[in-house]
Amino acid sequence: MMGSVGSRLVCMLVLCTVSLGASTRPNVVILFTDDQGTIDANCYGSKDLVTPNMDRLAATGVRFTQAYAHTVCCPARAALLTGRHPQRSGVNSWTQGDMNAAAGINMSLSEVTLAEALKAAGYRTALFGKWHLGAHRDFGPKKQGFDEFFGIRDGFIDNYNHYFLHGKGFHDLYEGTMVVKREGDYFPELMVDRAMRFLESNRDRPFFLYLPFNIPHYPEQSLKRFESLYSGNPDPARRSYGAMMTTTDHYIGRVLDKIEALDLRQKTVVVFMSDNGHSEETGNRIRVEAHRSGLPKGHFYGASGGGATGRWLGQKGSFLEGGIRVPAIVSYPGKLPQGVVRHQIITAMDWYPTLLELCGLERADTAPRLDGHSLIPIIQSDSAPSRYQDQLHFQWQQRWAVRRGPWKLLGWEKPPRLVLHHLKDEFPERKDYAREKPDVVRELQELHQRWAASVTPGKP
Repeated sequence: MMGSVGSRLVCMLVLCTVSLGASTRPNVVILFTDDQGTIDANCYGSKDLVTPNMDRLAATGVRFTQAYAHTVCCPARAALLTGRHPQRSGVNSWTQGDMNAAAGINMSLSEVTLAEALKAAGYRTALFGKWHLGAHRDFGPKKQGFDEFFGIRDGFIDNYNHYFLHGKGFHDLYEGTMVVKREGDYFPELMVDRAMRFLESNRDRPFFLYLPFNIPHYPEQSLKRFESLYSGNPDPARRSYGAMMTTTDHYIGRVLDKIEALDLRQKTVVVFMSDNGHSEETGNRIRVEAHRSGLPKGHFYGASGGGATGRWLGQKGSFLEGGIRVPAIVSYPGKLPQGVVRHQIITAMDWYPTLLELCGLERADTAPRLDGHSLIPIIQSDSAPSRYQDQLHFQWQQRWAVRRGPWKLLGWEKPPRLVLHHLKDEFPERKDYAREKPDVVRELQELHQRWAASVTPGKP
């Protein structure tokens, strides 16, 4: 019955062609990295990282300096795929991890994902990589618009034994809902190999390829050949993280090279973004005997903490800028500007309506409302206003943040706490203005309360 709900909504959705025939619609590729720091690419000002392929995207596209995803993996992915605040789909805490465990939180099948929208318009769709929106077999990528799925149903794995490592562990590598056993094979290589085959087999039809990488997320298991690039860096955390960043960049390059080799680059929209800021989860170790992965008690698998945020504070898991402000680029040489930078506020939710517009598709008036906005005006003009200048909202479990202009209020529900920052300070988010600006606190708190009531699951 749940599947029929999604099908009805897809029928409501569409999808009418605006100006493009099926044969001339652009292909869509989303490259979604995992735990990449706010300024961690050469094109974002990093002086010590080797990221030629991220830089290639920036040189052939539009780079955003004020792009927001979310504070952790699950809500960022919900926002990206639905174009809506993740609370609307029930994703406000960790989703079910083990497909074979008791049912937990899974993204609602009533959501119409970008994959469902594009599939309804004739696109072949695939997800190779990390899902992390609920692992239950009655949910997941193939229930929400993806023709093909190979990868991780939960959040992370050891790249060689393919086990989730928190707690007692569980195996997490699947083709759809079928277990895949490829012990010893490097997961990023496996997923990109699948992407290569998908691109080759769909070169003559419009396709949507979603590649949510599981790197540079821990465990930091980089390709050995990139470690020497960072041997001179005195910071061991940056050496480990740097090698992971160049490993990630290498696989992005493989995808771009294949698209170019197939002569598809001019008609392919490539979106690049991270899901949240860099990780400071540096204490992760196997804490039980007889872990299901076979790894010994005490085995370290955490992050190095080597990511960078520039002038911003924060990291993954926080609502400080370093936790939610991420690299983001769109490259479509056939239609969009190249080598330009935009400083307006954008969010992960905006890719959904932007891509539909670039593909010449419209949503029906009866479709669920989107919270994201098309970026075409901003892409075309550095003076186009952001739709988020008046308010920008985030929430995760019992914590939340709301921004209006340069003011940002952070809230904790248990125990109650409010902190007010001004983002245009010389050293932003160091000072708490809550006591000296009670009117601003009150205004932003009321904004949050109205927003939180409006995104309760079940609201249209």
